[in-house]
Amino acid sequence: MLKLKIVNGQNNELFISPTQESICSIYNFEYQDGDWLIVDCDKKGGFYKIRLEDTMLESIVYVPGNCLIYHIPVKSQRSNYSPKSFYGDCHIITVSEATEEEIYQRRNLAFNPYDQHENDSFFPHSSANVETRNECVFASRNAIDGYFFNESHGSFPYQSWGINKNPNAEFKIDFGRDVLIDEIVLTLRADFPHDNFWKSATLSFSDGSELVMQLNKTAERQSICFEAKKVRTIVLKNLIKGEELSDFPALTQFEAWGYEIKNNKERREK
Repeated sequence: MLKLKIVNGQNNELFISPTQESICSIYNFEYQDGDWLIVDCDKKGGFYKIRLEDTMLESIVYVPGNCLIYHIPVKSQRSNYSPKSFYGDCHIITVSEATEEEIYQRRNLAFNPYDQHENDSFFPHSSANVETRNECVFASRNAIDGYFFNESHGSFPYQSWGINKNPNAEFKIDFGRDVLIDEIVLTLRADFPHDNFWKSATLSFSDGSELVMQLNKTAERQSICFEAKKVRTIVLKNLIKGEELSDFPALTQFEAWGYEIKNNKERREK
């Protein structure tokens, strides 16, 4: 059973849905800076299909605890979202438990357009040791939001993970549980000649293994396949810049394809 609450910056409850098996709620007020959403769940360790903003894509996320918390992006930090997102006085929010078929099919386990810096209640979650000028259009979450537009840079739909010319930049995905990954796909930003590219990158897995991925100067998706690895986190590091004049390589999308581990479900139910 699920219940949605919308709370303002003073912790006053603005909206409470009935407790029900799935949430399909309409919030008929304009969001204010400091508002946030809480989805209370009656069990720990669940997979949910969420659409917390009706202009954004639906995603399957893993919630290890009893609640999912999402902070509505403040108005000054929305340029990496659609100009339609979070504005107006009609917001449709849907949350439901994912089916077994949806959970255990092969899918991109890194995809989460609702990720944000503050997120520690649902997964996958991205982070990085640098983001260009700390601007939202270059935040790590942009690389897992499902938008592949890479022929420019800056505001939506050209948001990306930018490294601020840092040769030691690293990008991390935390799945919040063990998963099986057998393919990584990178889409580099390709706003040439403004952009450079990475000719190689190292994938460091939480099982202790590493793979070096060779990359090309292209706007197309580039992948590396391997025998499935049981991991909780992946770090993208040792980003080797190409010989172009530009100092601005960047990442548009990071995909991690694979499967959920069915034993995880059995352990959660014990």
